[in-house]
Amino acid sequence: MRHYAVLRLLLACFFLYFAWPVIPLASTELEKIFWGAWLLFLVLVIGANLSTLLQLSDPPIMEQEQYIKDRLYKD
Repeated sequence: MRHYAVLRLLLACFFLYFAWPVIPLASTELEKIFWGAWLLFLVLVIGANLSTLLQLSDPPIMEQEQYIKDRLYKD
């Protein structure tokens, strides 16, 4: 189910598109910590979805069951 990984990557890029202009405006230490954590989480999301898309790891369990059903019906 690669299209789920592509959709999640597009959603992450969409969120980054709206957050990017606000990130440099962080003035307090708390805002900087928040945006740093947010960017770290974004990198993890993008990395996980890229590894699924490039088949470096197995897809999530919910998607594996659908993949097995699809293979059974195709054969």
